[in-house]
Amino acid sequence: MSPHVNAFFDPATNTVSYVVQDPQGSSCAIVDSVLDFDHASGRTNTTSADNVISFVETNGLQVQWILETHVHADHLSAAPYLQDKLGGKIGIGDQITEVQNTFGKVFNEGTEFQRDGSQFDRLFGDGDSFHIGQMRADVMHTPGHTPACMTYVLGDAAFVGDTLFMPDFGTARCDFPGGSAHDLYRSIQRILSLPDDTRIFVGHDYKAPGREEFAWETTVGAQKTRNVHIGQGQDEDSFVEMRQARDATLGMPKLILPSLQVNMRAGNMPEPDQNGDVMLKLPINKL
Repeated sequence: MSPHVNAFFDPATNTVSYVVQDPQGSSCAIVDSVLDFDHASGRTNTTSADNVISFVETNGLQVQWILETHVHADHLSAAPYLQDKLGGKIGIGDQITEVQNTFGKVFNEGTEFQRDGSQFDRLFGDGDSFHIGQMRADVMHTPGHTPACMTYVLGDAAFVGDTLFMPDFGTARCDFPGGSAHDLYRSIQRILSLPDDTRIFVGHDYKAPGREEFAWETTVGAQKTRNVHIGQGQDEDSFVEMRQARDATLGMPKLILPSLQVNMRAGNMPEPDQNGDVMLKLPINKL
């Protein structure tokens, strides 16, 4: 099958969200949604999510799944808001528990924060499958950027999150806690083992130097031949050396601290304090 895919680009975070539709019906999934967040004021708004909602409702679609490719460090998820408005189950990879354990300690969340992934409706393991209408989706565990990264393969389309970018931009960083350049290399090889005409939909685009337009769709074949980090049969040792050297020059994403606290909770904010106020923590010298 070849699903219908509609992309929604958020310029504030360079994130691409997707609505993926069964070509034989009205069932769909939403992949990697965005809750708008102003870091300076601590205010949220739902403009990006409302654009997705408008598209779904205008086209008479039925949301069955709200999927996360991983616990994002650069934007907040709008999954609970979308679920409240549209229904559907929220899914993520089962290694979310490793991420929750790691960052539960970073943010000193205490015993009241559940580290078993129970905030999500479904935890996917490598090799699992599910359906969107009549369309089967297969799940690949593709760690490296984070331990919990998943690729969702729906017919001739693969949603790879941050594992791969457009061929002229390369691959994901691996220097977050639990990341591994060796794991990323092996995960990418799994993705590149899909048929060459498989459409790849990336989680972000930063418009590589010399390219005038944002882009988010490519193919396995294009990644094999043209990806500036992994193409032309790059070997593992050379890739790891390049990736680790590049990561050492990168700063932390602007929204990493609020994003992790919210996204490891399936897009929910922390519980309000005794005054009814919701607070996010700012750990010092932890990352």
